[in-house]
Amino acid sequence: AKGERLFCIGDPGNHVYFLQQGRVKIHQLSTMGREVILWFCLPGEIFGIAEAAQDSGREVSAEACEASRVLVLTQDQFKDFLASHPRAALLSLQTMAARLRVLGHMLVNLVSDDAHTRIAKLLLRLSAGYGERVGTDVHLNIRLTHQEIADMVGTTRQTVTSALADFRRRGVLRVDHRLIMIVNEERQAEMTGG
Repeated sequence: AKGERLFCIGDPGNHVYFLQQGRVKIHQLSTMGREVILWFCLPGEIFGIAEAAQDSGREVSAEACEASRVLVLTQDQFKDFLASHPRAALLSLQTMAARLRVLGHMLVNLVSDDAHTRIAKLLLRLSAGYGERVGTDVHLNIRLTHQEIADMVGTTRQTVTSALADFRRRGVLRVDHRLIMIVNEERQAEMTGG
């Protein structure tokens, strides 16, 4: 159900999860108690695999953002499957590497960019992974609240609201019922410095 935790920091990492339906956020809490969203899992994605690789406790939490259907394998079942299916092992490794790259980019962006630029870069990254071209627009196939965007880029909900309003004024994007539509990718790329 929406808001249900699949696992929390410190829980044993003895299961691997496959999201069939819905959306799950992977997050941590800062020392100040603020939620930091590391990434979202969408249907067809796997999560909880880092601990399977190292037999350790959870270092992140996973929570359903909406009603979701999740398949669960024990760590042993997953390892046995990977041992007999090397292509699946390679895909799992690629998934972990891609998430590590995303986290690396997030860290660099936090250190070097202002909040508006971080938001613009996040939208471009999401459009590359979850965007669908509709005519000349790119529709993000992931509905995000302003707070979720803020939790992904290390800023406040008010700053996200201000940045999205600025992007709309500049003709870069439209927002309709939390669906973000990038209408000018070239201008959006200019706003991120690349």
